[in-house]
Amino acid sequence: MSPAEQLRLDGMPARLFACTPSRLATFGDCPRRYRLTYLDRPSPAKGPPWAHNSLGAAVHTALKRWWELPRARRSPAAAGSLLDACWLDDGFRDAEQSALWRARARDWVAGYAQGLDPDDEPVGIERHVATRTNRLALSGRVDRIDARGDELVIVDYKAGRRAPTRDEARSSFALACYALGAARTLRRACHRVELHHLRTGSVVDWTHTDESLARHVARAEHTADDIVAATDTLSAGAAADEVFPAQVGRHCGWCDYRRHCPEGQAAEPELEPWSMLGPTGSESGSEPGPTPGTVPGGTPGAREVAPAGTDPPG
Repeated sequence: MSPAEQLRLDGMPARLFACTPSRLATFGDCPRRYRLTYLDRPSPAKGPPWAHNSLGAAVHTALKRWWELPRARRSPAAAGSLLDACWLDDGFRDAEQSALWRARARDWVAGYAQGLDPDDEPVGIERHVATRTNRLALSGRVDRIDARGDELVIVDYKAGRRAPTRDEARSSFALACYALGAARTLRRACHRVELHHLRTGSVVDWTHTDESLARHVARAEHTADDIVAATDTLSAGAAADEVFPAQVGRHCGWCDYRRHCPEGQAAEPELEPWSMLGPTGSESGSEPGPTPGTVPGGTPGAREVAPAGTDPPG
């Protein structure tokens, strides 16, 4: 009998599995990618940086810094200037392509800021929150936490090619985790979650119940149990590729670890680092930005956009 088993027999609680929503999602998408990301040491080399990650990072940073400005300086123009100041060229094909997307992103954040009330201070910006369940120690960082009446609201920015749907807001474990973490960390009820799409100015929302949040937790705990079991089996000497097999699919085209995965290379062609920004043809002109005033801090009527298929992240 192992020491761990003896402790459990003595009635002592099992150690909580510390994780983020991203960690659980990685295992669900591909166990091999999970192993390469979280277990293998030294960490295997990743592929080149992705342009859509650079774009997303700049958008998030600009909006964070906008709220950090003195009240009198919180203008749409300031949001655009902040985007320029934190722009990253990593992953773009060339300087011309980078400049094109920087101009588009500047329009997005400026249009978004025009719909915000600069006096409506968020409760948290890029706020770290955490909570515990019977088996998990969950944590994550929330883009923005608003106070609406007596409750908190989770706001998550999206800058990807496709506008998110309400079903994605409902089914997102990350958003559910943030709601649970915000409620515990800030000691206020939190059930509503929102996805704000910067490219189109659309907002989709979902209001969880305690029961729907519990269902998210149950699924997360099941995934964590699978991770722990696989990790223990690997530690006992099992073959890594058998315990953490590749799960191939479209995601293999943009996986950071495809160079270490023959199955992934065979399943999908490798994408260019800038290929997830949008269709090549769209680079001939400027994409429309959000309509001023449609993406508020307190959305009166969030609009759901119909699904448009499965797109890569970003």
